[in-house]
Amino acid sequence: MSKTLVIGANGQIGQKLVKRLVERGHPVRAMVRNTEQERALSALGAEVVTGDLEGDFESTLDDCDALVFTAGSGPKTGLDKTLLVDAWGAAKTINAAVDKGIRRYVMVSSRGAANPDFGPEAIKPYCVAKHMADHYLTTSILDYTILRPGRLLDEPATGRFRTQRPEAKDEQVITREDTADAIVYCLEREHTIHQIYELYQGHEGLEEALGE
Repeated sequence: MSKTLVIGANGQIGQKLVKRLVERGHPVRAMVRNTEQERALSALGAEVVTGDLEGDFESTLDDCDALVFTAGSGPKTGLDKTLLVDAWGAAKTINAAVDKGIRRYVMVSSRGAANPDFGPEAIKPYCVAKHMADHYLTTSILDYTILRPGRLLDEPATGRFRTQRPEAKDEQVITREDTADAIVYCLEREHTIHQIYELYQGHEGLEEALGE
């Protein structure tokens, strides 16, 4: 079975994703920035490696067959980190995947990446960074899937999805648990290659929302 590298494995979605992949029997390599983050991911059953998107990380891709990018600069950092991690960091992982011969790539983006001019002004730089990273990925040779979840919630998984954006802003939400499930679904199904999906809570299972 193919080995998946999760970049951003220590993040809230990343940890949930690693747990799910291991439970489903997927070999998982989890990239973290420092050794203090290793213990929890190792306990989940992942192979943990250290790498830094702003420095050296290319060797973490060795012997992997798929890559999931779910890293982010976070809301407490400045615009410099947004640029260096969410835009340039993502672009470097795309380049590295091409160089290493990895074809499968799943990007966790944002609903605001489609058109940053229509998103909240407060996170517009983040949405611009995500937009540019998504565009760079779609012009690469990789077998990509881009997921653009709505506002993320720390609630239990619902198992119910929709890909059409709700009109009401308070309905443009999805749990991190459901987002992790959607990533696994995409990794396991070739029909999701070269697709971009927005993700929200809805009334459909993944098979209905993303196709079988």
